[in-house]
Amino acid sequence: MDTAAPDRPAFGRLGYGAAAVGNLYRAVDDESARQLLDTAWDGGIRYYDTAPHYGLGLSERRLGEMLRRRPREEFVVSTKVGRLLVPDPDGATRRDDDIFEVAADHRRVWDFSEAGVRRSLEDSLGRLGLAHVDVLYLHDVERSGQDIAEVVDSGVAALARLRAEGLVRAIGVGTADLGAIERAVRTGAIDLVMLPGRYTLLEAPAKDVVALCEDRGVGIVNVAVFNSGLLATPEPSEASHYEYREVPPDKLQRAQDLARTCRELGVDLPTAALQFSARHPAVVSVVVGADTPEQIRQNVERMRSPVPEKLWQVLADRGLLP
Repeated sequence: MDTAAPDRPAFGRLGYGAAAVGNLYRAVDDESARQLLDTAWDGGIRYYDTAPHYGLGLSERRLGEMLRRRPREEFVVSTKVGRLLVPDPDGATRRDDDIFEVAADHRRVWDFSEAGVRRSLEDSLGRLGLAHVDVLYLHDVERSGQDIAEVVDSGVAALARLRAEGLVRAIGVGTADLGAIERAVRTGAIDLVMLPGRYTLLEAPAKDVVALCEDRGVGIVNVAVFNSGLLATPEPSEASHYEYREVPPDKLQRAQDLARTCRELGVDLPTAALQFSARHPAVVSVVVGADTPEQIRQNVERMRSPVPEKLWQVLADRGLLP
């Protein structure tokens, strides 16, 4: 099956991942969420990624409120399918049992069937208040507990039919499972993969998948490029996190060696991490989340800052490029 679309959207080098406005880890009020999203727009960011999963639809609703005030032709928006949100009035007084600080007034129900994919898209459009989204990703197939091969094959086929009907411009998969990504790429049907934390300045376990994407003309949206915060500060320490947990000693040592070399060349580690993640020709955009307007402004500036080509050569000479 080789039905990939030829008109991949123009993302821009830096995109914004809107999990924070879905109350990721902590509650964010409506005004603070507006400030975050307006800061991203004012900084020139024109690609926005969300998902029903993020705050049980809260991220989509808040993002849609901002985007509806902007010219539709000026931005690219992606959302995801795989989890349907089913009303659960009995949960309204409980906290969501996932990582979002919201009331559990809906339940997430895994559904990668064509009917489920179509319903998920329709529901997302309602929350976003948009007539269409540009990109639709198959989301977190490895977390569903279902057979990954079956989910990828059926889910990608359903997405391809939506694209053929003109309901979405581009389709892809967003998953940490490299086997699932490889299977999806080899269908010949997808346009994009969203790759979380698998091709960063710290490590590149996805290098073979990245090469496959380049060979097949599949674009990569690179996310989680700071390895859960380890590369997000100029001086990594034991207080840093890796894969959302305590950082292992070998990872911390490598991050500190990277920081030291970057400092010698007049570059801070987060700037190098951000720009490295965009260097591969298959990468079409780097999507980064942020909890505060200042973090967004920092990321915009870091992506624009000049980085000497010598840095990459020195890192390679010292065995520090993944």
